Amino acid sequence: MKINEKRLKNLLLELVDIYSPSGKEEEIVEFTEKYLKKHDLPVRRQEVDENRYNLIVFPHHKDEVELCFVGHLDTVTAHDLEDFGPHEKNDTISGLGTTDMKAGCAAMIEAFINLAGKKEWPPVGLALVVGEEEDSSGAKALMEGYSFPWAVIGEPTSLVPCLGHYGYLEVMLRTEGKKAHSSMPELGHNAIEYMLNLLLHITEYASAAPQGLVYNIRELSGFPGGFVVPDACEAWLDLHLPPNAKIDILKTELEHLVKSTGDRIKGLSARLKFEETYAGYRISEERPLIGKLKETFTKMSLPWQPQDFRSHSDGSALWAAGVDPIVLGPGRLEAAHTPEESVSFEQVVQAARLYFNLAQSL
Repeated sequence: MKINEKRLKNLLLELVDIYSPSGKEEEIVEFTEKYLKKHDLPVRRQEVDENRYNLIVFPHHKDEVELCFVGHLDTVTAHDLEDFGPHEKNDTISGLGTTDMKAGCAAMIEAFINLAGKKEWPPVGLALVVGEEEDSSGAKALMEGYSFPWAVIGEPTSLVPCLGHYGYLEVMLRTEGKKAHSSMPELGHNAIEYMLNLLLHITEYASAAPQGLVYNIRELSGFPGGFVVPDACEAWLDLHLPPNAKIDILKTELEHLVKSTGDRIKGLSARLKFEETYAGYRISEERPLIGKLKETFTKMSLPWQPQDFRSHSDGSALWAAGVDPIVLGPGRLEAAHTPEESVSFEQVVQAARLYFNLAQSL
């Protein structure tokens, strides 16, 4: 099998050149659907909502699929709407979505174009979904319409196989105080000051947590605006837990922490709400399909050094639906969601070969 590198690069550049933030994926889905049909792949649409679709490439007997390659076509919003498109410099392609995860999608599509040229189609499928950066709506719809035991998700792992996946907990905190004129703050209770105090206790707890908790304060807003002491403040936190950590224990300890902080600070009214919750997981290396993947790595002279994926991904939604998802794709996770997002094209080519070889091993 020989990957068509020119075709693969052109596809990646065209995908990155289409702005496709979550909720506005119509243009990129239409382009990708035409591209798949052009290369004789049996693509069908799966409705996610009124104007948004997943693209599914499955054998005629969809129940025969043992492994589904999953990629998401949406991105975060652009840091600069005037300059989000692709740029090339030597081996590097930069631009919004290169790493997360249009490089992985392009590699999967190229692998399937090569599979389509074979006499026998292995028991594999391809799903290009929407909505991953918001609520995994595409992945959830996929699980409602299709069934398969294994998945490979092309999130950026620098082609390191991730058999473990961190859990995820989205937390909303709200503090309430007393409104007063901005020139007389002593007459009020500043809800933002309360929130800062509460966040200090939470960050101290997270830093000392033995289970290796990863936290991020994503948003902080005070209400109302204007020349007043704010009487309400909301903060949103992202908490990522190692695969074997117990989310229920974390929830209990956070509830106790918020209550005890509120009891210590006069005038503080605080509450928390858990929004999205996904458990972590780890897949055993003794599983037969993992053995196939390991053999593929050996044949390609790639190092076998499994790790845990420490971010949120559609893998969590698939795992909750009974699928065993392996996270494996080109690009560096630390570059995702940043203005410096980029990917090595050589690694994209290698990813396409890896996906093809793994599919052929089945």
